[in-house]
Amino acid sequence: MIRVFPILLVVVYGLIMYRFSAWRTARELDARSTELVDPALKGVIDRLAKALDLPRIKVFIYEIDPVNGLAAPDGRIFVTRGFYNKFRAGEVSADELGSVIAHELGHVALGHSRRRMIDFSGQNALRTVLAMVLGRFIPFAGMWIANFLTTLLAARLSRSDEYEADAYAAALLTKAGIGVAPQISLFKKLEALTQSNAGTAPAWLLSHPKTEERITALQKLQKRWVTKT
Repeated sequence: MIRVFPILLVVVYGLIMYRFSAWRTARELDARSTELVDPALKGVIDRLAKALDLPRIKVFIYEIDPVNGLAAPDGRIFVTRGFYNKFRAGEVSADELGSVIAHELGHVALGHSRRRMIDFSGQNALRTVLAMVLGRFIPFAGMWIANFLTTLLAARLSRSDEYEADAYAAALLTKAGIGVAPQISLFKKLEALTQSNAGTAPAWLLSHPKTEERITALQKLQKRWVTKT
């Protein structure tokens, strides 16, 4: 019979570790970020704010080189210095960078940070249960299998969050009068911008959906909205 106490202990440990990670991330972002102030981007950001009935949207630059955007656990929106530099160099348009901001706003609005805390604790509990059960039948490989299965689950949940944030961004960009086109065009150049080789990795191991699948999902949404109008 599976003992409950070790599982509860793992869940509590997961919650504590997630809280600590969120605190450490906030400190890192506070120390290495400043508010983004750029007249060339203000128009796009203001249109997103108006579509959300907000007086303004604060966006911050995170001073690291990799090309990325992120939504902090406290709800703040960041683009990296590397991404901003791509915009300044003309490799990314204002609307395309706006689509990144809209995507991160989706993560915040849909509560993905809070959900990830629950998912993280649940995955730790599942890993413990699987390791206990499988360890009885496969003593040496049981832990490895448990880790592998929970990794697959985490990747799938993360991909689901990304699809949801993509759809939110598409709706917001459409409402703001910008449309889905910049979102799609950015995806088409994203692997080159990030120097990613994700296209060769198995889809079920990725934390983000493959680029072509994200584009297809957006095109389906766009077609559905056009049909309804």
